[in-house]
This record gives sequence, structure tokens and C-alpha cells, in this order.
Amino acid sequence: MVLVEPSHPGNIGAAARAMRTMCLDTLVLVRPARFPHADARARASGALDVLETARVTDSLDDALHGCTLVAGTSARLRALGPPVLTPRDCAARLRQAPATADVALLFGRERTGLTNEEVARCHFLIQIPANPDYSSLNLAAAVQVLAYELFLARDVAAPLTTDGEPSPATEEEMQGLYSHLESAAVASGFLDPQQPKYLMRRLRHLFNRAQPDQREINILRGLLNALQQGKRG
Repeated sequence: MVLVEPSHPGNIGAAARAMRTMCLDTLVLVRPARFPHADARARASGALDVLETARVTDSLDDALHGCTLVAGTSARLRALGPPVLTPRDCAARLRQAPATADVALLFGRERTGLTNEEVARCHFLIQIPANPDYSSLNLAAAVQVLAYELFLARDVAAPLTTDGEPSPATEEEMQGLYSHLESAAVASGFLDPQQPKYLMRRLRHLFNRAQPDQREINILRGLLNALQQGKRG
């Protein structure tokens, strides 16, 4: 579970408790407003081990280091965004990931949620069905819903084997591909950096849906290198 800029330490503690009750223990905090804090310890109520081992990072890049699958939570739909799943579908999808995969569930700020740039890092979004007249869940409540669905799904779907198969591309490898695509698009004149519009965001969504493995990333970047060298020649 990755909490982006949580503002209230009590929510961090309650989220840790929600995770502990569902056998989850890996918590990452991106720029928390106040942590460690007595309120977090008080709300954790028996889940202090999750708090004490929580990793605090200064950036989302650090939080997602090594991840091969990222799912973000959102109370609102985007006109341009990744596919949207229910919590149950999300849990089934994550449980089917390779046993070696490092996956992340991304939760946004209490008031404003995830930014468009953070959503663009996600392979899919999760929307929790709720009262349409009052659909805003407390951060810890949202963590509890997702943790519960993951707990239910753990015995339903076994992880896929990866014997003899390339490993999924990591978050760093995906970001490297996107940077390479952007530089190649600018160099070719296909992308005007002064008027980029939504090209790179659409390409991110395309490759996030495809979920290429490390071998496929190497092929794509090799192709880009060959095209760039050919243009220079």
C-alpha cells in the first residue's frame, strides 16, 4: 500500500490497522505531513509493527521503485485515463500477477486524491462503488476495502508461474521507455514540445495496458535507437 502525501497521522495509523487485519504489512508513505506521530500510533491499535516498518520516501519514483504493476484508487473518472476496475476485479487481477511481481496499490491525498500525472503512472484505476450522493470514503476506509478484497482473493487465484518467461518490466524500465519515446518523438518532429497536448499521456496508457515484459522493453528501445541512428546517418 502506498499513501501519497497523507495529511492526518491518524489516517496512517488506521490504514496500518486495516492492513494488519488482512495480513498485509508493506506500507509506503510519500511525503507524509506528520510522521511518526502519536496519533498514528494510537489509531494503529495493535498494528505498530506495520507502522514501525513503514518506508517513508520523498518522491513517488522512490515509492514505486521496482514495481511492475501499479493500481491507483480514484473517486472520479478521467476523460483520459487507464481502465477502471472494481475492488473485487482489482484483487483478482493482482492475485493473478506473477509470483515475482512487485505490485503497488496507490492511494491519493485525503482532499484531492491523485494528480493526473500520478494517475498516468497506473496500469489501471480502482473505483469503490458507493452512494452517488456521498461517495467520498475516508482514506483508511478505502484501504480497508481493498485489503479485504485482497484477503478474499488470496485463496481463489494462484499466482501464475514465470518459469522460463521474461520478468515483467519494472517501473524504472517503463519510465526509461517513456523518456526514450518522448526524446525520439521530439527529435523526429512528430512531437512539438511547445504543444505536446496528450500524446505522451496516451502512449503511457497504451503501454500500461499492454504491460510489456523486460525483453519487449529492450526490443522497443533497440528499435528506437536504430531509428534515431538511421535519422542521424
